[in-house]
Amino acid sequence: MKNSAVKKVFLYDTTLRDGNQDRKISLSLADKLQIARILDHFGFDYIEGGWPNPSNPTDEEFFQQIKEVKLKHAKIAAFGSTRRPGVIPEKDPLLQALVKSGAPVKTIFGKSWDLHVTDVIRTTLEENLDMIESSVAYLKENSEEVIYDAEHFFDGYKANPEYAIETLRAAEHGHADFIVLCDTNGGTMPWELEEILDDVKKHISTPLGIHVHNDAGLAVCNSIYAVKKGAAMVQGVVNGYGERCGNANLTTIAADLHFKMNANFFAAKKISRLRQLSTNVDQIVNLPSDVRAPYVGDAAFAHKGGAHIDGVMKVSRSFEHVDPHAVGNDRVFVTSDQAGGSLVVEKLKAIKPGIDKKDPVVASLLTLIKERENAGWHFDSAEASFKMLVYRHLGMVEEPFKVLNYRVIEDKTPQGVSVSQATVKLQIGDKISHQVSEGDGPVNALDAALRKALLPFFPYMSKVRLDDFKVRVLGSRVGSDALVRVWTTFGDDKGYWNMAGVSSNIIEASWIAIVDGLCYKILVENKVIQSAYKHLDVTNAVQTTVAESKSSKTLTKRQIKRAADITKKSVKKNKKK
Repeated sequence: MKNSAVKKVFLYDTTLRDGNQDRKISLSLADKLQIARILDHFGFDYIEGGWPNPSNPTDEEFFQQIKEVKLKHAKIAAFGSTRRPGVIPEKDPLLQALVKSGAPVKTIFGKSWDLHVTDVIRTTLEENLDMIESSVAYLKENSEEVIYDAEHFFDGYKANPEYAIETLRAAEHGHADFIVLCDTNGGTMPWELEEILDDVKKHISTPLGIHVHNDAGLAVCNSIYAVKKGAAMVQGVVNGYGERCGNANLTTIAADLHFKMNANFFAAKKISRLRQLSTNVDQIVNLPSDVRAPYVGDAAFAHKGGAHIDGVMKVSRSFEHVDPHAVGNDRVFVTSDQAGGSLVVEKLKAIKPGIDKKDPVVASLLTLIKERENAGWHFDSAEASFKMLVYRHLGMVEEPFKVLNYRVIEDKTPQGVSVSQATVKLQIGDKISHQVSEGDGPVNALDAALRKALLPFFPYMSKVRLDDFKVRVLGSRVGSDALVRVWTTFGDDKGYWNMAGVSSNIIEASWIAIVDGLCYKILVENKVIQSAYKHLDVTNAVQTTVAESKSSKTLTKRQIKRAADITKKSVKKNKKK
């Protein structure tokens, strides 16, 4: 039974900082800006951008560039620590960096565990209390809002409950807007958490929040329990990325709050886009999606047992705790030839109203989509690729140009500089366009030559940007014949769209994605295709990178070097344009 008494809850996302501490993730500035837009579009209340200080130039730059992005709802938070022992806030360089960031919200952590006070930062218990209160008070004078994260609070409470509570009182005396209790080591049990929260509420009147790590596999559970006990803020990470075993998975938490607790939170209205949120962020961080992820994974609503399938077909709720469509997912019958059919049919109706799901062409299209996805395509995070596939299969478009030939030459100058040269030959109507361009890598050269060939016929190509480019090796092969998926984001002043390409040849996979991306733009401008633009603010100041995974399935250094198509040099060229 849903708990109708749960008051308003604020969702605080820390993917850009805590999630970035995952050993397989290294976010570029472009990644962070793009993810921030996605998080805001979904409806998260707070987005923690990182820890601005001289040793983190990417984070410092993020806070400057995010000011130019027109966010719809989220507040940007800068993260840092309390002042150092023996230094007043006005002289502490880390607090000054927080103020300089200009972020409307400042989030700082302080020590709640006496062990950390005496043995880690090596100061007195009294000095630590003053560090907390003075830092919060100083930032409160220079911010719209201050959030205090009580680091290691639950371990600190178990060791010395009186002192742990005193640290919270210090933050309250400094007028913190939220006090967030952190299970930093991730080992607290739910019944412990409940008892401790009950005691904290006897002493603290400031709104409480929860920040839990997943070392005991209880991060989501403990976050939900904290809300049940009155926590008004939940901090976490999309898809649960993070150091060690990860952080509380905000994707799961958002669904649990909505479907199981009837909680009041802003992003609830976008809950049907939950799977899209999850897969889009997976693509940007360049990690494979968790097939068993609750609500959003490929297997979340997959049924294989005969009795289960029979039950679902008769009464879906007999074997499904929520409707998969409510989170943007779909049920899959593993023994059936039609996987994910109903959701695809709904998408088809949006493209071609009145289409009958019993139409043989629909069955053939579903089979084609399944074959493509089995071959490595991923349409959930490349909606424009999905639309192109459907329009072509249904015979609803005429290709705006025909590729007659393309070629790439790699050369090295006597000075040791690598040069890529691409030649592209197109037929556009009864005209032939044959162009040559150089670029920073083979893909950049191909992209430049293709645009050069199209520009005389389609002038709006001058405004199209390649904002992001990711490469992932698929399957277990890691040699030069490995199957790869290229995922691209194109953007212009109207929005952005995602395209994919798959091949055992990294250049061919890139070429497929780029050709389809520009072809899609032409068809949208000609009003042949209904736009799949995402209407978010996309700026020109986006640096494109190829994220390199540290897993055993990464591309070789040679392949990565060949795949890099937009480097700092080409970004500067785009800015000049």
